[in-house]
Amino acid sequence: MRRPHGSGPICLAVGAQCVSRFLKFTSLFILMGGVVASGVWSRDRWLPLLRQREPTATEREAEKPRSPGLPSQQVMLSEQAQKNLGLTSIPLRPSEYWKVIEIPGMIVDRPGISDRGVIAPVTAVVTKIHRYAGDTVEPGQNLFTLRLVGESFQTAQREFFRAVQDRQIAQQNIERLSGIAQSGVVPSARLIELRNELRRHEVSMEAFRQDLQIRGLSSAQIEAIARGEFVSEVIVSVPEQSAEPTAIIAGDTIRGAPVDESPIQAFEVQEVTVELGQQVQAGQRLCTLSNHLDLFIEGRGFLPELPLLQRAAAQALPIQVELKEGAEVDWDSAIPDVVIHHISNSLDERSRTVAFYMLLRNQFRAYERDGQRLFLWRFRPGQRVRLKVNVERLTNVFVLPAAAVVQEGPEYFVFRQNGDLFDRKPVHVIYQTQDDIVLANDGSVPSGIYVAGAGAVQINRVLRSQRGEAPSGVHVHADGSVHENH
Repeated sequence: MRRPHGSGPICLAVGAQCVSRFLKFTSLFILMGGVVASGVWSRDRWLPLLRQREPTATEREAEKPRSPGLPSQQVMLSEQAQKNLGLTSIPLRPSEYWKVIEIPGMIVDRPGISDRGVIAPVTAVVTKIHRYAGDTVEPGQNLFTLRLVGESFQTAQREFFRAVQDRQIAQQNIERLSGIAQSGVVPSARLIELRNELRRHEVSMEAFRQDLQIRGLSSAQIEAIARGEFVSEVIVSVPEQSAEPTAIIAGDTIRGAPVDESPIQAFEVQEVTVELGQQVQAGQRLCTLSNHLDLFIEGRGFLPELPLLQRAAAQALPIQVELKEGAEVDWDSAIPDVVIHHISNSLDERSRTVAFYMLLRNQFRAYERDGQRLFLWRFRPGQRVRLKVNVERLTNVFVLPAAAVVQEGPEYFVFRQNGDLFDRKPVHVIYQTQDDIVLANDGSVPSGIYVAGAGAVQINRVLRSQRGEAPSGVHVHADGSVHENH
């Protein structure tokens, strides 16, 4: 068969195009294979660049570091972190607790016992002051020397001396006429008249003697006046104590373990109100003596609290006393509990409160200075106190310090301690104050376990940080302290 003319060159051209296309596809395949191989070989360099994006919440949660093997309600604290928080373990033991109401109070003097004034017995001029403010004095010691200027005192001395002389004259007349009356020379009526006159003089003497004693003269001075030695000066001395200080009884026993409660037969000169050379009138106050062994605590409650106070008084319920002012570091013994002594029957018109009073036996320390025994009192009139009056008793409950419990919304938690592990446990709080929290013994936490007695808030922060719940922009240290990110 004949081949058509000119078909040879056409076939050659077509073959060349096929070969060229084949070579192009082969080169492209080889190039792509090289690129893929190069990408696979260098994937450690370019693959992280593709992953630089904001992770999702799920990815962030998955990438958080977690302590191996710890549940989400547990946190581990190092020994150093526990020391930084001052953690101590407290066993949960069922006990009883008193609900209280807090009432402000103040320590005040006990009228008629704590303080007493010393007055001038006569109108006179102060010529000497023997004791000054801050001195300790005992009954019978001299306080002031007064020079008499009043006419009445001189008249009293003169009348007393005259009564003494008239009595002596009457006595002499009776002795002289007694023998004569027996012989009948002198009527018996005359002798009877003289004896009546003698008794009248004795009555006058006794009256003037009492008057001079009231004016402050001693027995020796009165006897000197009877001899005609009139007194121109009067010495005012420390009076005797009117009554023995009484023990403060709460219930039927003395409460507390005081440093020193022994009665002291001494006064302190609290204030001197006169000066040398000053003329004073009879009855004017010269100084004030104090003995702060027996005091009152005055509390003031509002009318809604009155039924609770009356029940506390009737049942002699103990009342805790806390000083709001004054350092207590120098006194090792606790302030003894007190009971209500009496409740005022009148209502304060301005504050609309009712006053009630509790007896307080003071405590003191003594030291020597310049031959005198001086006193340091623990309680001082004017100090403010906080009174915790028991009103209701709770039984079979757990009592913990307020720092041992943390609150999150309606939930309260404690941290059960097991070595360095702290397990968060929910609890039911039935009563709380600024210092204490009372938990129900309902089985949520078993009796006898040990819980962290402080630092619950800080431990909870560490737990929340561990779970990724810390606020943004801050970080939580192992001891629970929170700081801004550096």
